[in-house]
Amino acid sequence: MTTDDAEGRAFLAGTPLIDGHNDMPYVIWRDAAARGDVLKWDARRLHPETDTDIPRLRAGLVATQVFTAFIPSDTPEPLRARLDVIDVMLQLEQAYPDVFHPVLAPHDLARARQAGRIGLFKAVEGLGGVERLSDLRLLHAMGVRLVTLCHNATLPFIDSATDKPGAAPLSSFGVELIAEMERLGVIVDVAHASEKAQHAVLDVAKRPIVISHANARALCDHPRNAPDDVIRRVAERGGLVMATFVPAFVAQSVCDALAPVMAAMRRDGAAYSGPSFAEAKRMAMAAFARSGVEHLIDPLDHMRHVGGVDALGIGSDFFGGPNPPGLDDASTFPALFSGLIRRGWRSGDLEKLAGGNFERVWRDVWRDDVATL
Repeated sequence: MTTDDAEGRAFLAGTPLIDGHNDMPYVIWRDAAARGDVLKWDARRLHPETDTDIPRLRAGLVATQVFTAFIPSDTPEPLRARLDVIDVMLQLEQAYPDVFHPVLAPHDLARARQAGRIGLFKAVEGLGGVERLSDLRLLHAMGVRLVTLCHNATLPFIDSATDKPGAAPLSSFGVELIAEMERLGVIVDVAHASEKAQHAVLDVAKRPIVISHANARALCDHPRNAPDDVIRRVAERGGLVMATFVPAFVAQSVCDALAPVMAAMRRDGAAYSGPSFAEAKRMAMAAFARSGVEHLIDPLDHMRHVGGVDALGIGSDFFGGPNPPGLDDASTFPALFSGLIRRGWRSGDLEKLAGGNFERVWRDVWRDDVATL
């Protein structure tokens, strides 16, 4: 324990923290040695080469972790690959039953806490390869309870924020997918959708939606961050914008420094790698003028002002890459809450941010009649 995180640690000891986005299952799936085998990867061991494992989830006082089935947009056979990443989550539950509690219904959040285990909430990031509603029902049957509609590439049914637009921001099949998610009680997530697509989803959704990992575009002009008008509409519909630790979304100075790196990656793809890539990222991270905690509190303050505290959550997006100083890995959540306490956030607001708002949204989306079939 340090003086920087003592207050946050004391707060989270009595308040459940739900982190809305973490890509550890993909890290295990792509690991050259483990190749998706959880026991070979050994999640009980501290993994200094990445940012999330059981010791650091415990140290970060995470009550429930939303793990995502992320794969890169250009992955061959994307649906099959995504099922493999979901299998990693199932392996985590089976290999470490004393650590992880499957979270399939809202009451499982409390059951996990009562058992002294970390709730494992399954999500899917991007529906590449999904061509039928039955594909979505399969994901639901595997335990998926939140779906990010797209990732960095535009799909036939929805536009991505980081790709060229398609024929329409949201197609008729996209509308059908949203209706089916709502029928199943699955949370609709528009984190990677374009601004126009986010508005299109809000036009047709009948239940609250979330933006699981994004910050305020008004403070950091990245296309993945949420504009104020989207934040307001999400809040008005009872949904959430979940603040993220991704460096390029946290601070404009870092976003600007990373812009040439991102342009080179889009131009050269996998060919842009190696020492030059690593050095470019290192220099970009040096653009942080303050600690990552101090930087992240700025968009949280802004989004609270725009949408209200009931519309906020945390979606770290730890993914094994570079993270802001002070938010280096999954053990650092107490430091963030210490910073918020120092910034004057009240305990009631912090309880909502930590997980209360996410639980409320899920209960609003939940369907007992489907889940018990």
